[in-house]
Amino acid sequence: MKTTPNQHHRVLLADDQADIRESLRLLLKNEGYETFPVSSPAEVLAAIEGREFDAVLMDLNYTRDTTSGQEGLDLLTRISMVDSTLPVVVMTAWGSVELAVEAMRRGARDFLQKPWENTRLLAILRTQIDLRQALRRANRLEVENRLLSVESRPALIAESPAMQPVLELIGRIGPSDANVLITGEHGTGKEVIARTLHALSARSARPMVTVNAGGLPEGLFESELFGHVKGAFTDARTDRVGRFECADSGTLFLDEIANVPVNLQAKLLRVLETGEFERVGSSHTRRADVRVLAATNVEIDVEVAAGRFRQDLLFRLNTVEIHLPPLRERRGDIELLANHFLQIYVRRYRKRISGFDPGALLSLREHPWPGNVRELDHAIERAVLLCPETTIRAADLGLKSASSASAPRLEEMGLEEVEKHLIQRVLARHEGNVSHAASALGLSRSALYRRLQKFGLE
Repeated sequence: MKTTPNQHHRVLLADDQADIRESLRLLLKNEGYETFPVSSPAEVLAAIEGREFDAVLMDLNYTRDTTSGQEGLDLLTRISMVDSTLPVVVMTAWGSVELAVEAMRRGARDFLQKPWENTRLLAILRTQIDLRQALRRANRLEVENRLLSVESRPALIAESPAMQPVLELIGRIGPSDANVLITGEHGTGKEVIARTLHALSARSARPMVTVNAGGLPEGLFESELFGHVKGAFTDARTDRVGRFECADSGTLFLDEIANVPVNLQAKLLRVLETGEFERVGSSHTRRADVRVLAATNVEIDVEVAAGRFRQDLLFRLNTVEIHLPPLRERRGDIELLANHFLQIYVRRYRKRISGFDPGALLSLREHPWPGNVRELDHAIERAVLLCPETTIRAADLGLKSASSASAPRLEEMGLEEVEKHLIQRVLARHEGNVSHAASALGLSRSALYRRLQKFGLE
């Protein structure tokens, strides 16, 4: 037997025809796979409940009927209930587009029509097993961005029950080219999710370009996205490449997408539909092959209903929607995240700190975290800088619960401190929702974002 990297991968083969099972067994054996042939849906379920497999290669038609694929579709649903991360590749001699779509909807990762091509079958199997291993690395907190170092951004740390559906969805759609809308409160880690999706995709070797729509003045937005030519406007002294061109063959992350001006949303819709755009001041049409990931902390459906966001643009952006729960709903991740940030800042500031004392851990668990993961990140960095010992104490964190916090004396603050304090209070009252906080403060979202950046609250 040939020695290959597939040596320890176990594949469950399911087909009611013995000659098909034997053909697949010999093909996969020669590639180093360990195979387990079975002949019925009941045997499939018994096998996956009894041991672990790396993939399932299964027929859609068994003894109950011969052409509809219904037995196989029902089996797909039951497999997904047992292990939704297990890659299943389906095969049938009676293939159709409708059957393939329904199989994928029920959890199949790919579809082969009999008679199959050996090269394609093996390529699909290798790809699906590799993708599952990538998802497991994500679950083990080891998915790292290939473009940014761990020092600059947190890894995807998510072991709490509230985050498991998020991880499963990332594993399913990460390898695709589907546009994704990531929603969640301010500071929940939407960019981390975007970078994980990019890292799992076939575009990972190409750039991921980020645009913060909340921080761009309206007059520069079109130039930022599409570029401009020399002389297009007063300060256009040279040609400039826009973000879509920079992200060609890669991923474009549009953060705070709800801030895109209404008059520019049609142009954004066009490039999403056709891949075509023009630089400001030019009539030359350009093309870019870009996967778009977008994020927002506002209720985008409310923006659509109010006429501030185009519904057809939303349809283009949210082929799939991922909602991130706030940190207060995933408290099982707080200590994991805190230790992750601790290691980053201990290395960065060359401190000899080994961990947190019990009082600090209690303080971390009880804090409401209105600023979510970003607030936790800043709290740990501050604690590392202030800690005089080798263990961080509650006092080093400087956290106060909502019930015990004493109101600061405004008369003892400077104007900037008062402004920062007011913004923090309003953000906390609106649970980190920047759009609602901006409205309460009488500011535009972009103006509030500039203040968040100024005070280190972003």
